[in-house]
Formats: sequence, structure tokens, C-alpha cells
Amino acid sequence: MNTSALNVCSFESRKSDAMTSLIERNQGNPTLVHSMDEIPLEDNAQVKSFCEKLFRGEIDVIVFMTGVGATALLNAAELYFPRDQVLEAFRKIIVVVRGPKPTVVLRNWEVPINYSAPEPNTWHEIISVLDEKKFSVTGKHIAVQEYGKPVEGFYEALRNRGAQVLPIAVYRWALPDDTSGLRNAVHATIRGEYNVLMFTSAQQITHVLQIAEEEQVKEDWLLAASKTMIASVGPACTEALQEAGLPVDFESSPPKMGPLVKDALQAAPAILSQKG
Repeated sequence: MNTSALNVCSFESRKSDAMTSLIERNQGNPTLVHSMDEIPLEDNAQVKSFCEKLFRGEIDVIVFMTGVGATALLNAAELYFPRDQVLEAFRKIIVVVRGPKPTVVLRNWEVPINYSAPEPNTWHEIISVLDEKKFSVTGKHIAVQEYGKPVEGFYEALRNRGAQVLPIAVYRWALPDDTSGLRNAVHATIRGEYNVLMFTSAQQITHVLQIAEEEQVKEDWLLAASKTMIASVGPACTEALQEAGLPVDFESSPPKMGPLVKDALQAAPAILSQKG
């Protein structure tokens, strides 16, 4: 099978133009599906409560999971308190980041980072790096900036080590107002129009399944999807796909869009020929 014949469906929403270019550059035929909207939580009482605890010295550690979330957290905090007061409080506690994007944000804020998760930048690596560096979380009050939805496995791992966990939701993922693209993609998958389904976040699969269920074709979609090549950007996304009952044929390493597209499309002909 020639790579130029590959029809690729991607559910990337935030960087859809970049994803389109990447797929075309690697001789794929892209279909981009807007699968989710990022909704900032305005007038966030949870953020206000967190800041009050922070200023009283009741937070020992803060974990920044995403760059967008870190920025959203500070923006929400600024509705109630001076920016400099919040940043100064961050500088007085232990700061942990999940990967390169929050690292850039924290450096711009001139907030020191104590621990950084290595690739593939999941919560598992945060736990590993804290364990390796012999940083005990027992008795510590740990604030976690959520991204889209709770990370229950992470919270459980921290609590099992004796930590008190304070999740802070700063934005959530919602279905787009117009779900016609998702509905079209679900039915196109069932008709066998795609060779590759490409996922760049766990929430995308949640929304695709939600729409498939609404259309009363969930089992049909899962069966059709399993006949395509399923490509995942990284471990967290892979975990969500597997939980949904989908085989993951390709996982990008490093977990980034560029390597995902380039390497997945190189691997696709062989993987698809094995699937028949």
C-alpha cells in the first residue's frame, strides 16, 4: 500500500491547521475533526479557595500538568488577588511540572521548578521522579492543576503515599457546539473511509464514543475502528483507547504531533497489510 493512498482522520482540535500540514507533508490525505472545546472556568471559587490556602502556608507542593492550565490558573487567580502575590507564593513552595509546556510557562514567570517529569510526561513519571529523588509526600498538602478532567490514578497514587490532594479545575473539555463533524467521522469510519485514526488526547476518544453512542452505532464504530490503524500520541492517550476496547497499533515516542504523524504514516502500510 502506498502512503499517498492513506486517508487519515485526526481529532486534533487546538492545532488542527498544524496537524493538516503535517499529514499532507507526509503524503497522507487528512480529515480533521473538531472534537472538543476548551472551556475556561470563570469566577472560579475553587481557585480562590486554593489561593487563600496558599497564602496561609497550607499548600506544600503544586503540580502543574499543562502549560495552558498553568496560564489559566494564574489568570483565574488574578480575578481575586494580585499576580505578583500569587507568583511569590509559588516561589515559596515545591513546584512540580509534568513536561516541557508547563516548564516554559513557569520559566517565564521566574518560578523555580523543583521536579520535572521526563518523557513520556505522564503522571506515572511524576510519581517515579519523586520516588527516585526520595521526596516524601507523606503528610504533604499537594495542589494539582487539572486539565480537562480529574486524574484519579495520580491522586490515588499520591494518597497511597500519605499525601493530602487538592485538585484545582481551571478548564474543562466540552463537546463542540456543532457536532456534525464528529457524527460524520463516526459514520465515515463505519463505511471504511479511513485507513488511519489518529488520537492526540484521551478526551478525544471519550467524545467520539459519546457521539457514536448517541447515534446508536457504538459497537459498529468500535468494530470498524479496530480494522483501521489506531495511532496514539502517547501513553495517557493509549491508556484511554485501550480502556475503550480499541487496539493501539502505534504509539508515538516522543509523545509529540510531528513524530506521531511522520512515524505512524511510515509504519502504516505494514500494519494495515497485516490487518488485511
